[in-house]
Amino acid sequence: MTTRLRPVRDRHPARTVGALVCLVLGLGLIGGAVTGSWLVDDSAASPASQPLYTDARTLWHSVPVDSLFPRTIKGDGAGPGGADRVWTRIAVAPDAPCTGAFDPLLLRALQPIGCLRVLRATYTDATASSVTTVGMVVTEADRDGMVALRKRFSEEGLDERTDLLPRAYAVPGTVAAGFGDRQRASWTVSVLTDAPVVVFAVSGFADGRPVADPVPAAEATVPGDTSAPAQAGLGHEAKGIADRIERALRKSATPPERPE
Repeated sequence: MTTRLRPVRDRHPARTVGALVCLVLGLGLIGGAVTGSWLVDDSAASPASQPLYTDARTLWHSVPVDSLFPRTIKGDGAGPGGADRVWTRIAVAPDAPCTGAFDPLLLRALQPIGCLRVLRATYTDATASSVTTVGMVVTEADRDGMVALRKRFSEEGLDERTDLLPRAYAVPGTVAAGFGDRQRASWTVSVLTDAPVVVFAVSGFADGRPVADPVPAAEATVPGDTSAPAQAGLGHEAKGIADRIERALRKSATPPERPE
C-alpha cells in the first residue's frame, strides 16, 4: 500500500523554531541500493541507466518528509548581497495531482512529461515577512522527455512568463494564510534532466499584499534590479529555497559511502 502525505502543519515560526513537529511520512525518492546513480547528471548516460531512472519515480513514498522538506533551512549567502538566510517550514501539503498546483498554461506545458504527484511545503523567513511555497513534480517521463522539456523551457522562456506560475500553498492561521495567486511576487521552475522531477518555488509578502507585476527569480536576483520583488529580496527567497530543496533531494538519493 502506498503511503500518502497528510497535511503537516507546524506551529507559528515566531514561537516554535526549536519545537517543530517531527513527522515521518511516506514521501521520497529513494529506497535500497538502486539509487546510487540516478541523480548524477550525465548527458551521456548509458541505456543501462534508464531502468534506474524509471525506478526512481516509484520510490518517492519511502523517505521521511523532513529529509526532503527540512523543518529549518539554512541559506548561507543566499540573500541579496550574499546575506545569510534562515527559513522555517510552516506546513507540508498532502501529496496531490498537479491540477490546482499550477496556472493552467504551466500545467499544459508540463503535460508532455506526465504528472504522477506534486509535493509542496511552505516556508517563512526569520523575520516572518516573506512566505515561499516550494515543491517538486514527480513525473512519468524518461530522460529524453525531461531533456526535451528542459530545452523547450529554455528556448521559449517558459520559466519567465507571468502566465505560467506555480501556485502558493496557503496555510490558515499562519503568516501564509493570505498567500494566494495575487500575492505571488517571484518564482522559479527547474526541469531536472538527471531525475524525473521538476523543482519549483514561488514567494510573496507575508502581510498578504497583492503584487501586480511578479518577476522571475532569475531577473529579481540580478544586482540593480529595481522591481518591488527584487528590492524585497523575494527572488532570492524563491531561488534560495528551491536550490536547497533540490540539494536535499539529491542528498537523500545518494547512499552513504562504504568504508574501504
